[in-house]
Amino acid sequence: MQVKRVNANKALIIATLAFAGCFSIWTLYAVMGLNLQQQLKLTATQYGVLLAAPILSGALLRIPVGLLADRYNSRKLWIALMLLVLPPLLLLPYINNFQGYLWLGLWFGVSGASFSIGTRYVSDWFSTAQQGRALGIFGVGNVGVAINFVLIPLILHFLDWRWIGPIYALGLSLLIILLAMAPNVQQSASTKQKPMSLRKLSAQSRLWRFSLYYYFVFGSFLALLLWLPQYYMQAYELTAQQAMAFTLFFVASSSIMRAVGGWFADRYGGRAVNWTVFWVCIVCLFFLSYPPTTMLIHGIEKDVTIKISVNLWWFTALIFVIGVAQGFGRASVYKVLYDYYPTQMGAAGGFVAAIGALGGCTLPILFGVAQDVLGIVTGCFMILYGVLALCMVTMFFANQAAQFQQRLQLARENNFLQDE
Repeated sequence: MQVKRVNANKALIIATLAFAGCFSIWTLYAVMGLNLQQQLKLTATQYGVLLAAPILSGALLRIPVGLLADRYNSRKLWIALMLLVLPPLLLLPYINNFQGYLWLGLWFGVSGASFSIGTRYVSDWFSTAQQGRALGIFGVGNVGVAINFVLIPLILHFLDWRWIGPIYALGLSLLIILLAMAPNVQQSASTKQKPMSLRKLSAQSRLWRFSLYYYFVFGSFLALLLWLPQYYMQAYELTAQQAMAFTLFFVASSSIMRAVGGWFADRYGGRAVNWTVFWVCIVCLFFLSYPPTTMLIHGIEKDVTIKISVNLWWFTALIFVIGVAQGFGRASVYKVLYDYYPTQMGAAGGFVAAIGALGGCTLPILFGVAQDVLGIVTGCFMILYGVLALCMVTMFFANQAAQFQQRLQLARENNFLQDE
């Protein structure tokens, strides 16, 4: 498909803004959660369930919404989805119990499915050589959660928590109007194919492999933005405001670097970027996984005490590197995905995005279990180290299999003869 340069850039900017707005609503409880926990006196389990509710519903909806995006006009479908999110925002001031916030959170999750529509909408505007950059810029919409870290404290300071819902509803209404004025993509007959069924999607081993990669680069990103405020407060005894500031730094840098990662994926290939991302992250996670340790060495004349730990600034630096690498990885996974499913990005992208988003639900639970069982604060990074090791082993054998198939195909084309 040829690039319609003027309209394509306009469509990309509007889509990125709309996705940022939807992503901010999807992750609303990431910032509101601390206030709700104190207000409702929630247990740790109730708090975890509350945070996971919108992530879970958004993840599950990404698959059917992605299938619909391949079948119907993606822009109109996106507008309809955003309209569905307005009622819970307007109802937010009237909720005063855990069950109400839980159901409202599941409703907020509808906004998380916007990614499946957006990838389909954006990918239709750009050629294969520009997909990494385009989808990377669109993915910068992840910075929507950073909006929450800034806007919600301001609302609480100058107004009242009851204004959060109406103000977000007003912002979403403006984005709906903006999206309604966005250019409408026109598919040529050559790019239209029969949409993939859910059964056919689940039978694609390649999609499961890409989903595993995205489970780490996106799922762990979601899990960390939910977990880091608590981690900073627990491990380094920071105040809630300080913990939020450090988390905001992680979220913003990771989201912005997704655009740069898309450019790298176009230039050097998605697989090469993925492999580099994994190596960088596993080195950082090795140091983050090591628990604070005190060793007592019995010397000849006296005992020597050695303390090993990662201080606040080294921890923040390592988390920053991981966040940047994850931003690169989120862009590169979708660049590779487009190479295999250029006309089915709604269905394929929705499937991968759904599995990845489930990491935002399952990983925080695993973090808590690891911390409770092991009794050490770095258990969360041990979990991430194990997930990443599985990704790297899978990618290694998948690349080996692909190279074998290429050599086999070349041998068949040459009648299994080699030039001496």
